[in-house]
Amino acid sequence: MTFPETRAPRLTVAATALATAALAFTSMGVAADGHETTLGSNYSDEVPRTAMADAIAYCEGEAGISLAVNTVDHGTFQDQLNSYLQATPDDIFTWFAGFRMRFFAEQGLATPVSDVWAEVGDNYSEAFKTASTGNDGEQYFIPIYNYPWVVLYRKSLWDENGWTVPTTGDEFLATLQQIQDAGVIPLSFADKDGWPAMGTFDILNMRLNGYDFHVGLMAGDELWTDERVTAVFEYWRDNIAPFSQPGALGRTWQEAAQSLLNKETAMYFLGTFAAEQFPLEEQGDLDFFAFPPLGTEFDAEMGIDAPIDGFMLSKDPANPEAAKAFLKCMSSGAAQIVYLTGNPAAGVAAGNDADTSGYTELQKKSAEIIANSGKIAQFLDRDTRPDFSGPNAMQAFLQDFLQSPDQDLMALQESMQAYWDSLPPL
Repeated sequence: MTFPETRAPRLTVAATALATAALAFTSMGVAADGHETTLGSNYSDEVPRTAMADAIAYCEGEAGISLAVNTVDHGTFQDQLNSYLQATPDDIFTWFAGFRMRFFAEQGLATPVSDVWAEVGDNYSEAFKTASTGNDGEQYFIPIYNYPWVVLYRKSLWDENGWTVPTTGDEFLATLQQIQDAGVIPLSFADKDGWPAMGTFDILNMRLNGYDFHVGLMAGDELWTDERVTAVFEYWRDNIAPFSQPGALGRTWQEAAQSLLNKETAMYFLGTFAAEQFPLEEQGDLDFFAFPPLGTEFDAEMGIDAPIDGFMLSKDPANPEAAKAFLKCMSSGAAQIVYLTGNPAAGVAAGNDADTSGYTELQKKSAEIIANSGKIAQFLDRDTRPDFSGPNAMQAFLQDFLQSPDQDLMALQESMQAYWDSLPPL
């Protein structure tokens, strides 16, 4: 897998699988002796990539370093990170909190940053620290922001049609039918990249079966052949699939978001980053609500996916001091706000000292939904082991389901469990 060379030969990694898919840009500034470090980044879409460049420029100035950046297509980066980290990775890499962070730490593919946390830990809540801590008790991750998965909609379209935001599962189903009867596709949907459908599985599993079962399933403590998993697929088949945008496997999440922008669809269940596809002048017309409770014993939890994004330090960084100087800077609310000013759709800052006075209405509402959620998961491909969530496993199983929702569900679930059972011990 190759991350493209941007400034120095050492940025080239052993294999070549990413060569055609990778994008690259070079950070600002001229390197000073002993003060250059490198970053492997999955911020490949235009808005987040530009916002990250702004944050990098800020921290280069604040920390007195120069940062060379390799930017790789988000999905490819995620699917092949394991190979990248085992080769010759950059000093720092963008990644996610939770299981996915702990997995690479457990494999010895990341360097602890507990010394950084000793200096910056007061700027984070205990929940962020827990999400950044490996199985050995060391911290391996610096959070910069998180964001909720929600049901997005355009206010003007809903006002034009007299639709009201549903607050219960029954109201949600009635609204789906009402929208379809009006000749509008109720739900944007896309799964060309394999991962978006995971969010639908997550929310249905948490709403129907509760957070504890969900995280137990992700960890392998529950079985994929459990009848509770069957109930998730049955609900999806009977109540979500009939109202979803057809042809999902040929559509990217960006294209699905543009369908919402163009009022071709009425809702989109995705992370708030979907707003990146809306021009700034249109974002005031965008609103969202938490996926409604479905009338189960788990309603009070209002569990959601609210993934935490940030940075990790690779196993053998060429310049650990410069890399840690960058991580310290990015732990500050000031640096996080620089990023979020350029990409407000990304979510809300992780740092306690972030000046939130400039938050958009969407950011204020994101913070409110996260605060009101009793249980917070990271996302399926962050809460389970990467060799199970990848394109040859869970992504493929969900796409199989989407192609044929009426199939023998237990046979599909048995395939899932058999794949899990075939994986080597961690």
